[in-house]
Amino acid sequence: MVVLTVAGALDMATARLKGAGIPSPRQEGRLLLADALSVSPEKLVLEPGLSLQEAEYARFEAALEKREKRMPMAQVLGRREFWSRSFKVTADTLDPRPDSETLISSVLSAFPDQDAPLRLLDLGTGTGCLLLTLLSEYPQASGLGIDLSDAACRVAVENATSLGLASRVIFAVGDWGRGLDGTYDVIVSNPPYIPEAEIETLAAEVADFEPRLALSGGADGLACYRDLMPDITRLLAPGGGAFLEIGQGQAGDVSALAETEGMALVSEIPDLSGIVRCLALVRDI
Repeated sequence: MVVLTVAGALDMATARLKGAGIPSPRQEGRLLLADALSVSPEKLVLEPGLSLQEAEYARFEAALEKREKRMPMAQVLGRREFWSRSFKVTADTLDPRPDSETLISSVLSAFPDQDAPLRLLDLGTGTGCLLLTLLSEYPQASGLGIDLSDAACRVAVENATSLGLASRVIFAVGDWGRGLDGTYDVIVSNPPYIPEAEIETLAAEVADFEPRLALSGGADGLACYRDLMPDITRLLAPGGGAFLEIGQGQAGDVSALAETEGMALVSEIPDLSGIVRCLALVRDI
């Protein structure tokens, strides 16, 4: 094996990722290299002459090949940061997006008492990033996460364990809120909302690698909201709030669906790009 230095490996990765059409090839190459060497990206900047050991190079090459095929970085690395916490990610889970942090900030704004013993429900939990982040922010709260995918639930359990939250949360396989009883103070959901016909037009990282179950919102992107709303109305406690992530331009349609099920819109919350990303709803008593 030709001995590569950090600088040489990074140059090679940059060229290959650029050739694969990756938008930020040097930045991503540095992240892949840092992961292969189990060091921080900053260390690579400080020690460009550091030589790669054979095992390190093998790990780096394997990761680089995956990214060249447009596998999402989160799946290549096996993790994704969300609200400053690290979450395990697999091919069975949706990659947590920064846009979804809008739901977290919305809940924190609506329920400022972080010592409140809230009952939390996450419908379509995936990695568990929404529910587990809220449990971290509300140390007296407890939560239930539901997902149709058993594999996703297993990932969420692992994330709960790694974050020290396993004693306050249950993850279960289910079809939205069907079969659940009781009420919850906070209900969050990031349901699939991409119209089926649009999925193939998305970046390869999404269309080819992320689970279709977590992407497709049916023909018009609203199918899951139609399924969700009756359950949310039934399960939301008086004085509680429901927080739903939505796609661009869906606020009016989703609000109308909520109103037909006895919910009232409290606010539309934009993400960092100014796009309405979250609807805050209450029961219209």
